[in-house]
Amino acid sequence: MRAIEPDGSDPGSIEPGSTVRGEDWYGRDLSGVTLERVELVEVDLTEVTATGAAFDECTFRGVRFNASVWRDSAFTGCTFSRANLFDAAFEGCKLVGSRFDDCRFELLRAERGDWSFVTLRRAALDGVHLEGLRMREADLDGARLSGATVIGVDLSGAELGDVDLRGAVLRGTDLSALDPRAARLQGAVVDPVQAVVVAEALGLVVAP
Repeated sequence: MRAIEPDGSDPGSIEPGSTVRGEDWYGRDLSGVTLERVELVEVDLTEVTATGAAFDECTFRGVRFNASVWRDSAFTGCTFSRANLFDAAFEGCKLVGSRFDDCRFELLRAERGDWSFVTLRRAALDGVHLEGLRMREADLDGARLSGATVIGVDLSGAELGDVDLRGAVLRGTDLSALDPRAARLQGAVVDPVQAVVVAEALGLVVAP
């Protein structure tokens, strides 16, 4: 496996299967960059912008995504380990099958895009903004989303055991996979349709 040392290398020239360590890509435009099976270790992606970038089966270990903006980009089958996504924005991005372990998500914003089959088990997602995402069969077991904005998100088939949604805004989100008896919902904001779904999940009969 070829290793890239912090020498200012061109991200677009990195070969599949390489390891990149300690690179400073602060503020770069990574639009159109394609990386396959690359491991990035302690790389600084702070304030990076990218449109149409593609990462396939890549690993981001200790990578800083702070205040970065990603548009119409893909992170398919990727692993994020101890990554810092503070104030990162993902617009129209595809993260199908990606996994997040021990990451930081403060002020994360994700709109539109496909995050199906993503693993966010026990993730600290308090206060994040998720809107218009497809998150079918995502693993959110034990995730904390207190105070989060989760609007118009497709959570059909998602794993939602012991999820914390206290004070979250959930309008328009598919809650069909939610067992309200195994979740924390105090103060969550739902619309009338969702209220019926939750009531029926509790065994209540909603009469007109």
